[in-house]
Amino acid sequence: MGQRLNRCLDAPVALPPLRRRLLLLFIMLFLWLYMFYSCAGSCAGLTTRGSPAPPRTAPPLPPLLPGEPGEEGSLEEQRAAPDAGSPISSFFNGSGTKRLPQAIIIGVKKGGTRALLEFLRVHPDVRAVGAEPHFFDRNYERGLAWYRELMPRTLEGQITMEKTPSYFVTKEAPARISSMSKGTKLIVVVRDPVTRAISDYTQTLSKKPDIPTFESLTFKNRTTGLIDTSWSAIQIGIYAKHLENWLLHFPIGQILFVSGERLIRDPAGELGRVQDFLGLKRIITDKHFYFNKTKGFPCLKKAEGSSKPHCLGKTKGRTHPDMDQEVVQRLRDFYRPFNMKFYQMTGQDFGWD
Repeated sequence: MGQRLNRCLDAPVALPPLRRRLLLLFIMLFLWLYMFYSCAGSCAGLTTRGSPAPPRTAPPLPPLLPGEPGEEGSLEEQRAAPDAGSPISSFFNGSGTKRLPQAIIIGVKKGGTRALLEFLRVHPDVRAVGAEPHFFDRNYERGLAWYRELMPRTLEGQITMEKTPSYFVTKEAPARISSMSKGTKLIVVVRDPVTRAISDYTQTLSKKPDIPTFESLTFKNRTTGLIDTSWSAIQIGIYAKHLENWLLHFPIGQILFVSGERLIRDPAGELGRVQDFLGLKRIITDKHFYFNKTKGFPCLKKAEGSSKPHCLGKTKGRTHPDMDQEVVQRLRDFYRPFNMKFYQMTGQDFGWD
């Protein structure tokens, strides 16, 4: 009995030729994946050698301040947004290195920052945070290590990005970002300040239907026509004033100004400028977009990691309420000198007048 068992164990197992080939292919694929993963981990280790290791536990996402609506949709929508990246880097979860952002979309609220970020995430060399970190305005005391831990992992040659539109109007933000890295590239998406203010009001109205009318909030005194610049919806649109603060810490050439209107009319053209500014190959082109007539703005034919078309969420493209045209005209007259100064400072005419 024992001799018979030994003979069975010693005898080679004969597999059909097709199974042998499949087994060999599977082994080769497994070895290739193992070598690739090991290489990715080693490369990431080399880039971080000598720098302190980030905390292992994932930090909580930054909270919204009480009573403050989110800049670009609800915080729940932002938290649901996945980080972008190439399929390979996404597949190898944990590969790459968490780095502080080399580029930040700093503003402005209701200008088109979410659209720009979603479009940029199509690029395989862009990795971006889905939610707005609000580090340089609300969470600065948590420190750079906390901020870095929020960032997605990147491989060599990829750019880490984030967007928080309220940075542009935060007095302390320019100095804080400069302290992190003087070489940080900044992107500002601007839009006709009157349209932007109405869009801002419309977003707040959708969350708080009992707020006063746009017209009553616009003026300190309706009779004298004195504009209330303390109202954030008005104050954000004084772009020249806010830009002066940034130019104390960054040269104008380190800031790219994207037109929110052109981003809708010609998304590929504006994305071409952004890719050039970031030093990226022009991969995002006309072939990536189609115009959604229902929403009134461009959508992606295919989002990153998906074969389906992708439009921004239901909070985008809200219908604006009817406004008193006299109030709209007074706002245009108010903004005109500030717009002219902004055109001179940036060297661009945005055509708002």
